[in-house]
Amino acid sequence: MAKKQIGGFVLGAAAVAAYALAVRPWLLRWGMRDDEKQLALPGDEFVQHPVYETTRAITIDAPASRVWQWLVQIGVGRGGFYTYDALENVAGLNIHSANEIRPEWQNLQVGDVIRISPVTPLKVEVLEPDRALVLHIAMSLLTAEVVDANDPATREFIDWTWAFVLDEIAPMTTRLIVRVRGNYKPDVLKFVVPVVLEPIHFIMERGMLQGIKSRAERSSAANQKK
Repeated sequence: MAKKQIGGFVLGAAAVAAYALAVRPWLLRWGMRDDEKQLALPGDEFVQHPVYETTRAITIDAPASRVWQWLVQIGVGRGGFYTYDALENVAGLNIHSANEIRPEWQNLQVGDVIRISPVTPLKVEVLEPDRALVLHIAMSLLTAEVVDANDPATREFIDWTWAFVLDEIAPMTTRLIVRVRGNYKPDVLKFVVPVVLEPIHFIMERGMLQGIKSRAERSSAANQKK
């Protein structure tokens, strides 16, 4: 084997090892404190043995009730996702993130759906005002439509939950923790998810956390000045 080929192989192996040992753990647990990493969260029961899990967090200088107002109105045709609308709309999602709290989007109930695309409704499984919102769906990774994960004829899917949990650690300080847990089929996706889904998910979800933080802090500060 030529020296250049050996050198390329070594560099490639080093890059893969660095991603697996350093970058990926940080990406999957961005913003988490050491004492939070083993937390059981509402919604864990819907996917008890996940093959895919991320848990991320951010500190917001606002009360949980204010953060909740922004969180509860997420969704397509509602408040959007407070992240990179331009990137989401490349896929034709027609998302426009709100910059105000809208009363008509505040009355969410268990059993309602929040859409992440026009064909992808996530069911509200848990709703504890000012505390927890858990969404759940089994969907096709190819069409983003709802599928039956228990049907043997379903050849590919991801069955996943999206949990948002608020922990008010002081009257004007809230931790927002977001967890995704999922199982998928076929098994070959385990080679695709870490290099494709995980980085995209990280970029968009971190943007969402930062978007909620900026909106909640701004509206909380404005409310205090009144």
